Amino acid sequence: MTPDLVRVLVADDQAMLRGSLRLLIDHTPGMAGVGEASDGVEAVELARRELPDVVLMDVRMPGVDGIQATREICADAALAGVRVLILTTFDLDEYVYAALRAGAAGFLLKDTPPADVLHAIRVVAAGEALLAPSVTRRLIAEFTSRPEPGRPLARTLDGVTDRELEVLGLIARGLSNTELADRLRLSPATIKTHIGRLLAKLGARDRAQLVIIAYKTGLVA
Repeated sequence: MTPDLVRVLVADDQAMLRGSLRLLIDHTPGMAGVGEASDGVEAVELARRELPDVVLMDVRMPGVDGIQATREICADAALAGVRVLILTTFDLDEYVYAALRAGAAGFLLKDTPPADVLHAIRVVAAGEALLAPSVTRRLIAEFTSRPEPGRPLARTLDGVTDRELEVLGLIARGLSNTELADRLRLSPATIKTHIGRLLAKLGARDRAQLVIIAYKTGLVA
């Protein structure tokens, strides 16, 4: 197994879709399926046993659903390297908001083309967030209009440098690390350093939460 191999766990209660995704992953160079789960309990158990890089997580599953499974995976320190990518049927699914709050790295709609699903897996495995373009603005609007349970995200940008503000604003507009490096004429390593500092200063888990903070603080509108 090569160090760059992206290991993926598929969690979905529809056997046909689950099998199709697993087949797609197993036939893609640089990826390997490490298991299939039909509900949230099984997804969490397999995540703890297999330590995948990415869990493709359905939202609506019997018993423990994808939201609770995501919450358990993201709250487990032993699974810090496991990223959850939500797959949903509806672009305004209320459960998706809760799943992102629980720590998911992003979500896609189930009608996303296979090539875009594979791209999303790679992006999430690399530590970036990915939101379906058609719903990003509505998603942010939903977040900014609701009170948050538990530890709130940063509401001010105190202590953030001008360069970090520039990086944060571009992240909120959907730019990847490579695009950030090109736009700002900085090395990819420097971009990663800026993002790491933003995460630490703002108490954010990942890029998805950085996007939310950028909108909530008025950095972008």
